[in-house]
Amino acid sequence: MKRRQQGILTGMPFMAHVSSRAFVDDAGRRVYLAKAPSRIISLAPSVTEMLFAIGAGTQVVGVTQFCDFPAEAKQKTKVGYTNPNLESLVALDPDLIVAPQEFLKPDLIGKLEQLKIPVFILADRTVEDVFAHIQTLGRMLDRSTEATALGMDLRQHIARIKARTQSAVPVRVLYVLNSEPLITVGPGSFIDQLIGLAGGVNVAAKSVTAYPRLSMEVVLQENPDILIFPTGEAEGISESEQQAWRKWSTLAAVKQNNLRQIPADLLNRPGPRIGKALELLADLLHPATNALPREGR
Repeated sequence: MKRRQQGILTGMPFMAHVSSRAFVDDAGRRVYLAKAPSRIISLAPSVTEMLFAIGAGTQVVGVTQFCDFPAEAKQKTKVGYTNPNLESLVALDPDLIVAPQEFLKPDLIGKLEQLKIPVFILADRTVEDVFAHIQTLGRMLDRSTEATALGMDLRQHIARIKARTQSAVPVRVLYVLNSEPLITVGPGSFIDQLIGLAGGVNVAAKSVTAYPRLSMEVVLQENPDILIFPTGEAEGISESEQQAWRKWSTLAAVKQNNLRQIPADLLNRPGPRIGKALELLADLLHPATNALPREGR
């Protein structure tokens, strides 16, 4: 494959003098951009949503098959997800690839760097990471004004939801990412933070990993007040799997018929719609508070 001769430079410390536009990604890699990218590949739905939300949708040339919001994202060329093909990526002539840390393999990153195609890695472990990534993408794309406005709106939205729930009695929550084996969210995940902001207590709070596997013995001991299941084609828990939980009749959530659903593409994506995800989560945990006055958004 032909190497890129000009444009955006990446990866080599001796290039630092070329441009002051230097950015450090969440893998600790320094990326130098000679100018704002005009052809971007996004390898995560959350990244795609952030790019569109700051007005850079027209610069996006490739996305994953799971990038379905906003509607315009569905029209972009699909390049795969956990194992994108190198030739497919290069064929789109990108001058920036933005990818989640957990999926892109080091050998693929190395090959892209050899071709002078910069790769910027994002890892969203906290709610604050979402704000930071919006700001970083805004600076990279000369859209800091839009990114700042988006961040302010999102912070205000989250603050309003937190104000609604802060005086409510905390509700014990189990978020079921997968039933068999049982996988949920723990400390170190942004969803765990959202549960707390929504007025909940995560029953997996003692876990040592962000996405732990739990035994039913632990669940029965922690006795959640509510079970929440993500729904959707790609990441949803089927209705039959949800109903199977009713056999655990001693659980408070089952006794009280508190088996609830939330769209996976909202709660599972660390992007600009986490405010809406938090609002829905708060409504599930504390439905009485959703009658309180809310400011327009």
